[in-house]
Amino acid sequence: MWGAAAVFLVLFAVGVWREPRRLRNAVLLGLALACVTLDVVGRLGEEHGRVVTIAAYVLLVLPVVSCVLLAGVLIANGCIIVRKEGRSLSHLLSLMAGIAMLTALALTWAAVVWQNRDLSVPAEMVLLVGGYLSFLFVCFLLYGFLYTRLPPRRDAAFVVVLGSGLIGGSRVSPLLAGRLDQGRRVFERLERSGRRPLLITSGGQGPDELLPEAEAMAGYLTRNGFPADRLRIEDRSRTTEENLRNSRALMQELRPEASCVIVTSNYHAFRAALMARKTGVQGTVVGARTAAYFWPSATLREFAALLSAHRTVNACVCAVLLLPPLAAWWRG
Repeated sequence: MWGAAAVFLVLFAVGVWREPRRLRNAVLLGLALACVTLDVVGRLGEEHGRVVTIAAYVLLVLPVVSCVLLAGVLIANGCIIVRKEGRSLSHLLSLMAGIAMLTALALTWAAVVWQNRDLSVPAEMVLLVGGYLSFLFVCFLLYGFLYTRLPPRRDAAFVVVLGSGLIGGSRVSPLLAGRLDQGRRVFERLERSGRRPLLITSGGQGPDELLPEAEAMAGYLTRNGFPADRLRIEDRSRTTEENLRNSRALMQELRPEASCVIVTSNYHAFRAALMARKTGVQGTVVGARTAAYFWPSATLREFAALLSAHRTVNACVCAVLLLPPLAAWWRG
């Protein structure tokens, strides 16, 4: 296992060095940590059998208790999000995730207690798919955390701040203000290093907005003393991918082949980096802090978007995982 862990770590290090904006880096890191964990548990089992027996019972109880507590936190967080931000599918994600976890636990408990074959097969399927998704989620969290700690480019000629919704159709929200303040800090650091960067506010006009987000963002910056001649506006985009494509076109027009630093919220940084690579943007991504109550739901939304972007691969893996219990059920 240590040999496998070493291989995965080397591949991870090479991947980060060559291109940190890849999802496979997250998976390689997770595989390396999983191999180390399995090896440590195996060695303890060989050398300290009684200690491992006790630890095994603890490890059986601890995940169940942790899942119940986590489900409760997610449900409570979902209620807070709905109350503060209103009802929408994205705001209901943490609530639905908490309910799904409790449902999976209840199904597994019923299958074990009643020894019911018709329940044990669905329970096994839920555990296999849930384990796979949990592994991916941990990989996403770990590498997303590491990626936001990578130093931003110091040779950047642009700072691109990605937009989000406006309050009342015209006012910058606290979430968006955090992005703009972080963008300004990045801009000032580049200036102190001798660069003369430009800051691009990127965001179009939604159906419920009175003006493009980019204009509201630029107004927020200039009212707080930011020099207007160092601002550029990209006001035609509706999605993050359009933000990046349109900003890239603007940067190519102003300073061809120049690199940039992209600023968004911390929960969105890793996925924005993946999309920046996809759209050909030369730049790193910096995350701004997000309110604690908003983070769980927003992180789940980002993870769901990543699963959807790689749905073919994920569907194939889940199908392979489900084949053994389905085959056993069919033979039975």
